[in-house]
This record gives sequence, C-alpha cells and structure tokens, in this order.
Amino acid sequence: MNGLGNRQKPFPKKIVLTGPESTAKTTLARMLAAHFGTTWVPEYARTYISTLDRSYTQNDLLQIAKQQIALEEKYLSSRSTNKLLFCDTALLVIKIWSEQVFGSCDQWIIDQLNRRSYDAYLLLYPDIEWEYDPLRESPDAKERMRLFHLYEGELKAMNATYRIIKGMEEEREINALQSVKDLL
Repeated sequence: MNGLGNRQKPFPKKIVLTGPESTAKTTLARMLAAHFGTTWVPEYARTYISTLDRSYTQNDLLQIAKQQIALEEKYLSSRSTNKLLFCDTALLVIKIWSEQVFGSCDQWIIDQLNRRSYDAYLLLYPDIEWEYDPLRESPDAKERMRLFHLYEGELKAMNATYRIIKGMEEEREINALQSVKDLL
C-alpha cells in the first residue's frame, strides 16, 4: 500500500489579492482561479453596498467583514477548491477602508484579521488607469499611491508574505501567475 489512501485532501493555500481600488484585483482573481483550476472568493462589499439605499456606515463595514469571512469559509470547503483559493479581498481591505473613511476600525475586524492566516498576498500596484465605478471613491493618482503604501506598511507589520504586482494587462497577468508559482 502506498499510503495515499490514508491522506486527507491538503488544506488549500489561501492567496489574497489586495491593494487600492481599480487595480484589477477581481480580474486577476478570476484569471488565476481559472488558470489553476480552482475557485476564487468574490468581494462581498460590492453586493452589500450596491443594495443600500443610503450611504454606508461603519457598522455596515462590520457586517461586510462578517459576510466576507463566511464566503471565504464556504469556498474553502467547496469541492471545486483544489490546492489554492484566491480571495478577491480580505479583512485588511476593510480595516484600511474603515480607518480612512471613519478614522477607526471595529475591534472585531482587527481581532479577526489577527486570527486569520493567509499563505500569501498579491499587492497590486496602482500603475493602471483608474476606472469609474459607482462604488469606487479614490480616483486621484496620488491618493491611490498613498493607499498602496498603507497596504504595504500593514503587510510588513503583519510579517506577511507578499509580492507586488505591476504592469499593464497581459504583463500584469504574467507577473501574477509567476508570483503564485514562485509562492508554491
């Protein structure tokens, strides 16, 4: 007997795509999942905020964080998730978003961010043009770069494994693919 029958399915490695808005996180998450034959976790904030008939509040961000975690757990246990799970976002985005808009972040989000682990982050550089979307708030290039540096500072403080992804369209995709392969 080769022992393979006794092995459980290895826990998927979780890779988060993060960074300022309009840097192709969703596009890359979708592409990477297709390339590696696995699944990706969509960003719940888009669904939640698009249904609001009012401006979002800090409490809404807490609800978004809870649902984002629930989605991630759902996809982690999915049969279509193989050795990798790509997350279009994670709590780091919600933490930074909350601090930037409201000046603070709910302690529950911070606690969960510290408890949850990811194998790597792909930090997307804001070198592609910002595209209008009614849910986006930061079209200014200097603001996008400032936010990028906030993300990088947080990742360093967390001692997280991360790669910066730069480039236009195909080059960006190639860089993301190579980074994932390097991380494996």
